Amino acid sequence: MSAAPEPEVAVVWAQTPDRVIGRDGTMPWHVPEDLAHFQALTRGHPVVMGRRTWESFPPRSRPLPDRTNIVVSRSMTRTDEAVSGARAAGCLPVPDLDSGLRAAARADGGDLIWVIGGATLYEPALETATRAEVTVIDVAADGDTHAPVLDDGWRLESADPAPGGWHATADGTRYRFESWYRVPPPTGSDDTSPATQTEGA
Repeated sequence: MSAAPEPEVAVVWAQTPDRVIGRDGTMPWHVPEDLAHFQALTRGHPVVMGRRTWESFPPRSRPLPDRTNIVVSRSMTRTDEAVSGARAAGCLPVPDLDSGLRAAARADGGDLIWVIGGATLYEPALETATRAEVTVIDVAADGDTHAPVLDDGWRLESADPAPGGWHATADGTRYRFESWYRVPPPTGSDDTSPATQTEGA
């Protein structure tokens, strides 16, 4: 009997051209088309996030529907009471990213796992991820949180519209969807490493 295939791990975020992804726990723009894009990508698959990302969603919007919501948090897993409270709120709390990815692999739709933030989860998740869906929002925004750099180990597979082009919202905000994929390592190399960092306490 052959082993089950490893799930695909993907990351998704929206950023300015300067890689700003947040300010004071929120996104400093409103692009409904990006929200719809996020929903279409992640619906039906588990999502892994940090506690601060979970808390950034309005109470009426969490848990995100049709997705197992897995929250990486030390404080939400510190006691049985904390775990029970998190589960009652609609999420599955785990102490670290590795635990979150294992739980996601067992969830419905776990053949594809989405890591959705925040910044302290993106960095270690990129050690495992093979796909990054990035929405570039063409605004100049100050922020306190930045997206990780996709280095030469990643390639831009597609863009909608093509690089240099932009969609526009009703208020004129320009944006573009980009799909990045990890460049396969040379044959015979070992490109695996664990990811364990948590987002917040």
